[in-house]
Amino acid sequence: MGLLSEGSPLTWEETKKWAKHVKSNGIQQFINSYHRLKDRQGDSLKWGDEVEYIIVKFDDDTKTTKVSLRADELLPILRQPEYDSPETVKSLWRPEYGAYMIEGTPGTPYGALPVHLNVVEANMKSRRKEAQLLLPPNEMVLSIANFPRLGSPGFTFPVYNPTPESSVSRSRFFPDEAIFPGHPRFQTLTRNIRSRRGNKIDIQVPIFKDKNTPSPFDEPGVPEQKPDMIYMDAMGFGMGCCCLQVTFQACNIDEARKLYDQLTPLCPIMLALTAATPFYRGYVSDVDCRWNIIAGSVDCRFPEERIKIPKSRYDSVDSYLSEENEEYNDIPLIYEQEHYDALLKGGIDRHLAMHVAHLFIRDPVSLFSEKIHQDNTKDSDHFENIQSTNWQTMRFKPPPPESSIGWRVEFRPCEVQLTDFENAAVVCFVVLLTRVVLSYNLCFVIPISKVDENMKIAQERNAVLDKKFWFRNDIQNKENKSYSLMTVNEIMNGKEGFPGLIPLVQNYLNSMDVDADSQCTLQQYLSLLSRRATGEVYTAAKWMREYVTTHSAYKQDSVISDEINYDLLRRIGRLPHETCVKLLGNIDPTRSKTKDDVPDILTN
Repeated sequence: MGLLSEGSPLTWEETKKWAKHVKSNGIQQFINSYHRLKDRQGDSLKWGDEVEYIIVKFDDDTKTTKVSLRADELLPILRQPEYDSPETVKSLWRPEYGAYMIEGTPGTPYGALPVHLNVVEANMKSRRKEAQLLLPPNEMVLSIANFPRLGSPGFTFPVYNPTPESSVSRSRFFPDEAIFPGHPRFQTLTRNIRSRRGNKIDIQVPIFKDKNTPSPFDEPGVPEQKPDMIYMDAMGFGMGCCCLQVTFQACNIDEARKLYDQLTPLCPIMLALTAATPFYRGYVSDVDCRWNIIAGSVDCRFPEERIKIPKSRYDSVDSYLSEENEEYNDIPLIYEQEHYDALLKGGIDRHLAMHVAHLFIRDPVSLFSEKIHQDNTKDSDHFENIQSTNWQTMRFKPPPPESSIGWRVEFRPCEVQLTDFENAAVVCFVVLLTRVVLSYNLCFVIPISKVDENMKIAQERNAVLDKKFWFRNDIQNKENKSYSLMTVNEIMNGKEGFPGLIPLVQNYLNSMDVDADSQCTLQQYLSLLSRRATGEVYTAAKWMREYVTTHSAYKQDSVISDEINYDLLRRIGRLPHETCVKLLGNIDPTRSKTKDDVPDILTN
């Protein structure tokens, strides 16, 4: 979720008095960090994933399922090994927005050897088991992107009713008790984003029009709803969803900027390939991804700003960072001149200065009184305050103060997958793609406006098969700048005149000394993604849609009843043991060669 400072949270009225102070000092902190670390060289590849989970409670007698609000109870137990044995802990745990959510990461970063890729799935399985062991028999930790009936009456356990007249979100659907209570950041963000924009959140998602869906689709007693839309009115409907992210350490700042630029056009492709969020508030929607829902859930712009600033603070990247890609920055970049001038005066090059200044068009929306006054030569909290609340598809991350961590890049668009096998496949593919980009000096860059177009297309129903995306025609020749519309299958598997990303990864693996077990695992991962691109296997979104719309209790009215929700989530819970051909094809993840640890001979 970002920076988790401790202290006494300020209201928006209090925070906005310090906004200029936070931003001007945040700029100075970045300048100081840049000069302290810009010449840092030789960091090896280290990387890690973040998987977010939802805790669900099943009632087998009534065939109902609710989100279980026990994250605050579980996290102290899950985190205790960090303090007892920080050098050997296998997983790290953090809170997320929902009181029903937890985030797990590997205990230590993975490295550059191929064998590290074979540890990922085993570590994910270990994380899931670690959390599951703390739950009663009728509860499960699931890696689902969204709880299908989130915001429906009685969706929490214990049951809490919304209080729209007094809650921090003013939501008619999402009670404050569903927000994680163990850190003030989450309720503070909720209240301050609503206060800054001047009204409560307004998310409208198109309903899937089935045979018996009312036309127009209108909900009685919900005047804010637009016709044929699913209406949501709280930050929790976006930030209460789960995602899959991966962060890489680069060898220096230039490599980090290169990876940031080259991965940016891949974000929409991977979003479409990992689509997993077709349901909202107990209805079947006509979109497959959560991205725009999250963007709307934290949109703090007041009405006049929505004309000048076209995007929410949660959205796609607006510019490339490297000078060689300047011509592809075809969207006017908005920034405050004083911030840009200060960065230039501080010795930051023009392209990076524009990037940072653009981030700082946003006000702080979470501030703690104890963090107002800082030492800009040592601290970075004011910079991170703004940086961590710009939730974009990619994040360029300077090294933390007084840390051994180097320059990093975070890849953020992917939807969390239903199984550890799928999550590991996505993560390992992205990691391998970074090695291919650097080894073969590939270029994926296209105009940033086309990346934005792709992001919109990627969220449409079954976009992975039915839509085409702008992509560079020749990724091996920087002089050939042409691009055209391609299917995800063509991008991933290739076509005449275009090699395809998966064959390039295969070539890279064939050129390396990869042990047999790791090679077996990676080939299964690549096979899964290849066949998902062709349509031989389904995305999670398509599989869940089919499950719901063919359920015996479904009335072809776009409604996900308690019974349907119960059966769907029970089936998802059985996926690790009862494989699904439509999701995985003939791959049996129980026969994976994934291993718990890297052999000692490779770590010494």
